Amino acid sequence: MRTWNNTEVSNFILMGLTDSGEMQLALSLLFLLIYLITLLGNLGMIMIICVDHQLHTPMYFFLTHLSFIDLSYSSVITPKTLTNLLTSSKSISFLGCFTQMYFFAFFASSEICLLSAMAYDRYVAICNPLQYPVIMSSRCCWALIAGTYMIGFVDCSFPVLSIARLPFCLSNVILHFFCDVFPILALSCNDTFIPEIVVYIMAGYTLLLSLLTMSWSYVSILSTILKIKSTSGKQKAFSTCASHLLGVTIFYGTIIFTYLKPKKSYSLGKDQVASVFYTIVIPMLNPLIYSLRNKEVKSAFFRVVQKKGGSKPLKRY
Repeated sequence: MRTWNNTEVSNFILMGLTDSGEMQLALSLLFLLIYLITLLGNLGMIMIICVDHQLHTPMYFFLTHLSFIDLSYSSVITPKTLTNLLTSSKSISFLGCFTQMYFFAFFASSEICLLSAMAYDRYVAICNPLQYPVIMSSRCCWALIAGTYMIGFVDCSFPVLSIARLPFCLSNVILHFFCDVFPILALSCNDTFIPEIVVYIMAGYTLLLSLLTMSWSYVSILSTILKIKSTSGKQKAFSTCASHLLGVTIFYGTIIFTYLKPKKSYSLGKDQVASVFYTIVIPMLNPLIYSLRNKEVKSAFFRVVQKKGGSKPLKRY
């Protein structure tokens, strides 16, 4: 195996998911189909919310940014993965590798924060409905979104920079289908304790803060729902949170399984399956989860398709 150091490394080799030509073809067709559905679903969600004035509310404002983030971090990973599956070239430049890592971490961290903002929005809507228009004002919504992207920027900058400064002298072969944290750390000939600690602190802090925010929001929501006397009222209140809870459970489960564990417990097979799920599959599932379970989105879709005008426009965000 060829020896490298940080000054000589100009590219890495992504080993991908399989060496079998038939499996590579099958996976490329599957991933292409998933990516096309992801593009159609997320762009469609953004278009419907922007065009239909009845959806110009804080909840759908956040859904627009969720679709944008899902579309973005899927596009950071999937096209390169498809290229590697369909061609004999598996290489990615040093700069390209860390650029991919950076933007994936940025969008993933931003989504974690955005899901917390969405939980807070549901808390205000259910627990303080009379104050909802005042609390979730245009200024508040934009402040939450700005904070989401700012935290994502800070959260990914330190870990990626600390890893990029490492010397890579063991190999340039990445045992993964994209430039992820632990497969890259495995290539360094230096002690990776400090970069690992940076990753755990930044990722752990963001996840913990987000989980605490959502736990507090949903405990308060559950308490409020239980006080509602009518069954229909309880069902209506719960239905506004069900899609968000499902999306959160799927996303957080795979992220925690993959990243919040020691590097030594990294398992190529299991972690690759989890990585495929949250990098390629979840961005496709989110628009389906939030649209198929949402009567307002389905109604807006038919209004857009039929080119019918909506009601009086609500305040834009």
